Amino acid sequence: MRRRSRHDRLGDTAIAAVTVVALGSGVWLLGGASGTHAPPQPAAVEGRPEPGGARSAVPALVPSVPTRIRIPSIRVNAPLMGLSLTRSGSLDVPPAQNKNLAGWYEAGTMPGETGTAIVAGHVDNAEGPAVFYDLGALKRGARIDVDRRDGSVAVFTVDAVEVYAANNFPDDKVYGAAPRPELRVITCGGGYSKSTGYLGNVVVFAHLTGSR
Repeated sequence: MRRRSRHDRLGDTAIAAVTVVALGSGVWLLGGASGTHAPPQPAAVEGRPEPGGARSAVPALVPSVPTRIRIPSIRVNAPLMGLSLTRSGSLDVPPAQNKNLAGWYEAGTMPGETGTAIVAGHVDNAEGPAVFYDLGALKRGARIDVDRRDGSVAVFTVDAVEVYAANNFPDDKVYGAAPRPELRVITCGGGYSKSTGYLGNVVVFAHLTGSR
């Protein structure tokens, strides 16, 4: 019997409120020409395949704290900090002033363990693009590397990239327990409104395909 991850013990609803957390200010957009600086959004062809596809044959890794995330195809190379829940029950976010910093939900699954690991970061701040500005441009098959404290690297392959409106976010689909090691990378997206800010979230779905 496998060890239950901390994410399994807490339950998926523990982090559902991440969908309403601001992961970008959008303030800098207002100073530029209309629409010219908007972050890229996923194309429909990059959408999530139907459930029931082939399962990864790569064994899960032993638990180890993640320290860095690298996504070569969109030039991401950022340290990871631990994120917890706020008093309101939403996922906390990295400091907005540090634009090249992402975070992982440290009370949940560690990247590489069996289950669903969560990484989140800002799309922008008041000065311009931040760590996950280009997340919406990621393609199926792209590689995501997560460096871990034990010296190993968990290698994930992107299955899909989707964008969801904040008022119609599929919590179970994004945060639900998985029988293999999976990863979600989340930032703001879905367009921007001066009155309400970003209208949704870009979500990357990936699964473990190797380690080194």
